[in-house]
Amino acid sequence: MQPEHLEGALTLSRQAGWPHRLEDWQMLLRLSEGLVVMDGQRVVATTFMTPYGVDMATINMVIVDESLRGRGIGRLLMMKALELAGDRTCRLVATEDGLPLYRKLGFVETGEIFQHQGLLAALPAPSADVGWAVGADRSQIEVLDRGAIAADRRDLISYLFAQGRFAVLKDAGVVRGYAAIRDFGRGEVIGPVVAETVAQARSLLAFIMAGRPLGTFLRVDLDGHTDLAPWLVAHGLMPVGGGIAMHRPGSVAAASCAPRIHRFALASQALG
Repeated sequence: MQPEHLEGALTLSRQAGWPHRLEDWQMLLRLSEGLVVMDGQRVVATTFMTPYGVDMATINMVIVDESLRGRGIGRLLMMKALELAGDRTCRLVATEDGLPLYRKLGFVETGEIFQHQGLLAALPAPSADVGWAVGADRSQIEVLDRGAIAADRRDLISYLFAQGRFAVLKDAGVVRGYAAIRDFGRGEVIGPVVAETVAQARSLLAFIMAGRPLGTFLRVDLDGHTDLAPWLVAHGLMPVGGGIAMHRPGSVAAASCAPRIHRFALASQALG
């Protein structure tokens, strides 16, 4: 995929009913290796492999034109994306329709993703322990993120620092949790979010939401931590479906890192 393919890719995602803007496709292309299938001058299928260091990758935006489904194009794209991923462990979020293919390709289910979105209906009280990140916080955010995800997402964090904003929760000057917000689709998306406890995650979300005007369209994805769902609903972010989180083990052992901590919104959702 090249920049000249993005307008056609945008048309394809709109056909699928997805909310992505051209800028969202541009972000994916900047951070990923993209694949495209053409029918003459028309984009008819896409996918991205987003590498996070040598340990992990995500597969995103697997779309096939509705008039060409059932011909093996999706399988071909997935095979090519896995070739690009090499020995990395791969993650993706599947729909029910995609499950049979992904299982055949060696992916196994690891959980569910619950998407919440809507117009911000109530402003939560911001936490005094949370504030906006500054440049000096970036290295701590990277360390915290690697401890949670066991992968190198420095390129993603760098992009989000440039194009979005980070909130950080600190204890004695040490970053204990973070949340990112950026423009996406119909409004803004909050994620990824990394925190040690549900209460900390809620504090990070509350700080960001308290700074948005009422009526702002927001999206937050939960990776199984449904105890946050009622709180999101109370502030206008309703459940609108989701998907099945899957992974395919790679042959590269994940680098050693800090003890794993809870993840509340994954990068794959922030990207796709």
